[in-house]
Amino acid sequence: MHLPAERRYLFGLGVATLMSLGFVVASSMSVNELTYPYLVWNLFLAWLPLVFAIWLRHILSYKLWSSWEAVIVTCVWLALLPNSFYMVSDFIHLAELTPDQVLLGAVTFTSFVFTGLCLGVSSLYLVHREFLKRVSGRAAAGIVAALLFVASVAIYVGRDLRWNSWDVILNPFGLLFDLSDRLLHPSQYGQVLSVVLPFFVLLTVIYYVAWQMIAPRRSTKA
Repeated sequence: MHLPAERRYLFGLGVATLMSLGFVVASSMSVNELTYPYLVWNLFLAWLPLVFAIWLRHILSYKLWSSWEAVIVTCVWLALLPNSFYMVSDFIHLAELTPDQVLLGAVTFTSFVFTGLCLGVSSLYLVHREFLKRVSGRAAAGIVAALLFVASVAIYVGRDLRWNSWDVILNPFGLLFDLSDRLLHPSQYGQVLSVVLPFFVLLTVIYYVAWQMIAPRRSTKA
């Protein structure tokens, strides 16, 4: 059976997910206790933006982006998008491992980060294609860059300030206070730029390379 390209790609993401979970099982068996439960949870969250991006694309196939369904799904997708890229910051936990755990730990973490990045890039790619149907290529690229910057800020907010995506709904004023304080007094929070800018550069280059690999193939088939 020859699956369509998109279904084959989703199958590949499923294989990558199972690979990551397999490494957790192996790590847990090596120490006789459950290891890295936060990686499993973060990978689950990393899948959600892709799910909502596919849902958004389906809505946009028969409704305007200004419809209430599309607006709500877009907002949820935007709130969840940083979760996929956030997994890069999980490498910080490698410092907690003992020397005999580092090698398998590094492979395990890399598998989760790789899968998370693939999910995030795929999610953004689907929405980027929707932008291109409505605005110029340059405008779409600017929107994508802005989204990656927002995601980079969200990674800082999640890792350093310990806020979650759902806090946008559950505690928006507390989240806004923390962010506004850093925006109004940037000199007191020098670590913000030292985290946000490297993530923004990394995510932008990763997405740019992925776009250059995927977009030409799609255009030659059109």
